Amino acid sequence: MNLAENDRQKKALIAMSGGVDSSVAAALLKEQGYDCVGAMMKLYQNEDIVSADDTAEKANKTCCSADDAEDAAMVARKLNMPFYVFRFTEEFRCQVMDRFVNSYLKGETPNPCIDCNRYMKFEKLYERAALLGCDKIVTGHYARISRDEKSGRWQMRKALDQKKDQSYVLYNLTQEQLSHVCFPLGELTKEEVRGIAQRYGFFNANKQDSQDICFVPDGHYEKFIEKYTGAVVPEGNFVTQDGEIVGRHKGIIHYTVGQRRGLGIAAAFPYYVKEIRPESNEVVLCSNEELFKRTLYAADINWVSIREPAKEIRVQAKIRYRHTPGMATVKMTENGLLKVIFDEPQRAITKGQSVVLYDGDMVLGGGKICAAE
Repeated sequence: MNLAENDRQKKALIAMSGGVDSSVAAALLKEQGYDCVGAMMKLYQNEDIVSADDTAEKANKTCCSADDAEDAAMVARKLNMPFYVFRFTEEFRCQVMDRFVNSYLKGETPNPCIDCNRYMKFEKLYERAALLGCDKIVTGHYARISRDEKSGRWQMRKALDQKKDQSYVLYNLTQEQLSHVCFPLGELTKEEVRGIAQRYGFFNANKQDSQDICFVPDGHYEKFIEKYTGAVVPEGNFVTQDGEIVGRHKGIIHYTVGQRRGLGIAAAFPYYVKEIRPESNEVVLCSNEELFKRTLYAADINWVSIREPAKEIRVQAKIRYRHTPGMATVKMTENGLLKVIFDEPQRAITKGQSVVLYDGDMVLGGGKICAAE
């Protein structure tokens, strides 16, 4: 379970969400003799995300809801461990919600879960764990951590259950953080996790996993952004790559690269979104074949399991969470960007998403996509 046998304090902070994964993570750490403290992060107020015509029922289906907090507290009581709710609403607004909104307004498509892991779970909660005297911070993520005895470097690997692997959204973890983080579910399948929950008699053993972005529970990002900013994003022109105007769009926040549905354009062949140009308020359309590109550039690079390579290396590169990794050659450029050249063109490489590099099941590193060609 990636826990050092000689841990002195034997105390762990369990990040709890009220779901089955974090509940089982807590139980497994208790089994190993750890003095466990449960904690839930209160990241936003429900009134920040629920409009006047939304129901209280929908509000309670998001994470950070009163129901989730009670579910987590009940598991903590069953395991005889203290439980706290830490309020990080202002930090979440600045580091996650603001970034999410600004990314869309810049014509990008963000992944807020990556920012939440980076700035909240493994920064703010990590700091709180240290204040409580906890040597480990434990989450219900599906990934694995090990230490390379030869290099002394901590390494992250995909989960054993490939269907549940979450290593893609964890690539920003630093060596210091990895040395104090534990993912007890990394070598388990989801079915095994639910079985452990049932053995413990957890009432949430069959609780459904949350799928949507927590602060946009209905999936309508454009409505959230306009409510959040207090401004209506203006309409503009759909244009071809040659500059021909072929229609009107509803506002750039309604679109992402590769999108076909919802364009509302009658044409001889299907149009897809190729590019979003916030500076001219244009959405560029193309055929499906023209969405494929071989080269991308990424910024804000974090090398996880290896040090920054001095020369180009071969990797498997993943350009979005549900993407099948493609073979590629990567190298760092003189201006600090990561250049990724795929063997085969990849469809809909999207600014704002992250590219994560693998060597088999090992996470080498990753960064945020800023350009493609």
